[in-house]
Amino acid sequence: MSASPAGKLTLVGVGPGDPELLTVAAVRAIEAAAAVAYPVARLEAEGMAARIASPWIRSEQRRLPLLFPMVAEAEPRQQAWHAAAEALVAELSQGQAVVLLCEGDSSLYASCSYVLLALAERVPAAALRVIPGITAVSAAAAAASSQGIPWPLALQQEPLWIRPTPETPLELAALLEQAAVAGAVLALLKLGHRWSWVQPLLAERGLLDHTLFAQRVGWPDQQLASAVLVSAAEQPYFSLLLIRQGWPAVLP
Repeated sequence: MSASPAGKLTLVGVGPGDPELLTVAAVRAIEAAAAVAYPVARLEAEGMAARIASPWIRSEQRRLPLLFPMVAEAEPRQQAWHAAAEALVAELSQGQAVVLLCEGDSSLYASCSYVLLALAERVPAAALRVIPGITAVSAAAAAASSQGIPWPLALQQEPLWIRPTPETPLELAALLEQAAVAGAVLALLKLGHRWSWVQPLLAERGLLDHTLFAQRVGWPDQQLASAVLVSAAEQPYFSLLLIRQGWPAVLP
């Protein structure tokens, strides 16, 4: 365990894609930082979080790309998280104000959360702040409503379940049944290639008309549509579904 460093680290959720969706707190934290850290899948890559926040990053600020490999194996990912934590501790030991950019929200399925846990092992008393960001789920619902597809995420006593898309049709079928019983709105993230079998499963259950498909929310090439209009072809990783299997009894 290291001594508490003199610097301060701020984890900043930068939202799903649109730079204008950063909060005032996020922009102020970025502006105040001497160094801006961000995850990359390859060291030569720009990184999506850095690209989102780029309008707010000044040329004189040091950039610190942190390698988070997109692999299924646990060991390379764990090594990367600990290496990122060590790099941040080194920055903080120099008394620097550092921000770590996180795509979406800084606590929801965020790679940066693993760095947060690794840092807690090393320097539990470090000066730390976490700034939340707008999730792709919230942004997708808002964008759909703005485009004439009214899509309140949850009303009255409705639960909202946010899940990664299950790996098999059997798992998804069970989740849909559970959500129907609970009256829950279901948000499925990381859809990607699974859409090729998710689409016919939803069609079989008559749910395509009640499902919103969203792709690359917040980016210039954002796509939003009723799932009934989307072919069963494989979709990019950053796609999601909002599935509503019913409505509350009391509505306007």
